[in-house]
Amino acid sequence: MVDEEQAGEVADATPERKSRKPLVIAVSVALLLALGIGGYVWQSRQSVPGKAGKAAPKVAQAELYLPLDPAFVVNFRDAGSLRYLQVGVTLMSHDPAAIEVAKAADPVIRDALVALFSNQDFAIIGDAAGRQKLQADALAAVRKIVKARLGRPGVDALYFTSFVMQ
Repeated sequence: MVDEEQAGEVADATPERKSRKPLVIAVSVALLLALGIGGYVWQSRQSVPGKAGKAAPKVAQAELYLPLDPAFVVNFRDAGSLRYLQVGVTLMSHDPAAIEVAKAADPVIRDALVALFSNQDFAIIGDAAGRQKLQADALAAVRKIVKARLGRPGVDALYFTSFVMQ
């Protein structure tokens, strides 16, 4: 009998475990609420217009491209042999007025680039550094022409879309 009484007391003596689920849910909701309020306050302070020391973000204009077609084909001498260079050129600008000026001045730009390309040395433009210098010189020539007509350089980049030497 003693064993049965002790077994009954042991079974009755186990503490009842309370569920922690409501506590976990309440803490999670409070944390999410605090984070939401903090984020809202931080975001509203970031977007205050006219705040001293902060400039409004600049909206970039779309890039406009003007391919100079057909590709340039020039010949030049290299140690007694005749060499050919074919270069496809495309202009890039964020200024629509500069693209229009470049379209109108296409013959002048083409003349300047043909003169530039035909005065190159085969050994120099045969490597990457020489091509980059030629690209920079071509951009400078185009900018000079556009600036004379528009009052500002306007052209942001000049790309070689093809470059074939023979």
